[in-house]
Amino acid sequence: MIVTRARRLGDASGQSVDIVLRDGLIEAIVPAGSALTEGHEVIDVDDRVVMPGLWDEHVHFSLWAQHRRQVSLHHADSAAQAAHIMADAVEANASSEHPDPVVIGAGYRDGLWKEAKTTQVLDALTGDTAVVLISVDVHSCWANTAALDRFGVVGHRDDGVITEREWFALSQRLSDVDATTIDGWVLDAAHHAASRGVVGIVDLEMTLSAPDWIRRVASYGARYPLTVECGVYPEDLETAIAQGLRSGLELAPGVTVGPFKIITDGSLNTRTAQCVEPYLGVEGEHYGALNWPPEDIEAMLVAADKAGFWLAVHAIGDKANQTVLDIFEKNDLHGRIEHAQLVRAEDFERFARLGVTASVQPDHAIDDRDVTDVYWADRAERAFALRSLVEHGAQVVLGSDAPVSPLDPWITIASAVTRTREGRAPWHLEQGLTISEALSFSTRSTLEVGQPADLIALDADPLWLVDALGSDLAKASDALRELPVALTVAAGAITHRHNV
Repeated sequence: MIVTRARRLGDASGQSVDIVLRDGLIEAIVPAGSALTEGHEVIDVDDRVVMPGLWDEHVHFSLWAQHRRQVSLHHADSAAQAAHIMADAVEANASSEHPDPVVIGAGYRDGLWKEAKTTQVLDALTGDTAVVLISVDVHSCWANTAALDRFGVVGHRDDGVITEREWFALSQRLSDVDATTIDGWVLDAAHHAASRGVVGIVDLEMTLSAPDWIRRVASYGARYPLTVECGVYPEDLETAIAQGLRSGLELAPGVTVGPFKIITDGSLNTRTAQCVEPYLGVEGEHYGALNWPPEDIEAMLVAADKAGFWLAVHAIGDKANQTVLDIFEKNDLHGRIEHAQLVRAEDFERFARLGVTASVQPDHAIDDRDVTDVYWADRAERAFALRSLVEHGAQVVLGSDAPVSPLDPWITIASAVTRTREGRAPWHLEQGLTISEALSFSTRSTLEVGQPADLIALDADPLWLVDALGSDLAKASDALRELPVALTVAAGAITHRHNV
């Protein structure tokens, strides 16, 4: 394949080039029109800007595929409004040809709701239909009595709220969809991701997803639209080791085993992220908590490292981040901290010194700005502190944590650079990234000979957009979020093409 008349992003000369792709690699880059075309498909991108393909370094892909079909609760500003949205969904479901046994809503953000969530509120509007509402951070749910009965949940009869590890176990049962159906949803989500320039993902689905990806690639019959690294959780570590899995092992074309993932603490919205100081605005002294004792976390990480897994450790609160960094340092472990949303001032430099990558999700800062200004108001300057991580030398990679935020790298990039959306003033802009940094932290390759044949052609130059709109960051944010992708090539295969 030859991508002709391409302008490489950031090339000051503006020279138009031919990019020759063969066997999954960039074979040559020569002046436009000079490449020998025999045996090649030639794609004329008409002097569009071309850059390396984008990666989402943290997704829950099957959950995201399902989330795209669930009832949206993103605009619910109270428990009552969320319940009314679900009542409408129950009514629509009852009149459908094939009603779902459980009606699922997703994306509620209750950190600033004034009234409590109760089963009584839900039951009064949803009746005998099992209804489950999933929080935006996917660390809790709110269920009606019919759902509690359906899944045999013990307790929670007053509020219907289930959090953290108990919820994670229930969520797996809730997500139990037949293989043909879920594979179709996943493929649809993969095509959509490719249309936004995504060539690869780190899939941290909370089940052992390796067999699922092997099946999907085999049934697709061609190069799957995404390169996939699929993770392993503590519940499946022994099984994975027994099967001979280890990070980097190829399972199918474009599918490898990813990291060992452990969720050490909770989240800000659920007020379960473990902090050094107590949460503000919460009755009593509430610090959040770890999901396991530190010694158990240490034992699991050491065992996974010994078995050949690289490590991806969820830590959101500053106390959880401190604990994980301590474990990494004590045992000379290497890997990533996922989220790193709140970090002690003295811990920023430890990321670089210990070789720990910060795998962060910039759109969470925009989602959680108001909640942060309530519960972490006395430490907000250390929250979602991307600039502090970079200035202290940390390696940073970007992702979405979909379905918590949309799987769209341009949303991620826009949030990292502008720290705003929907016309609001930027939030703690001093912690933002430059556009060049955000793009670099969203890619794994470069446009050079010998690099992977992962590239995208854009209908606008993101560097120019930020430069031109930099005085109005709200407009810059909108422009980046909506940036059109004309062509996506992953591992030398076209996965998205529009008007080229």
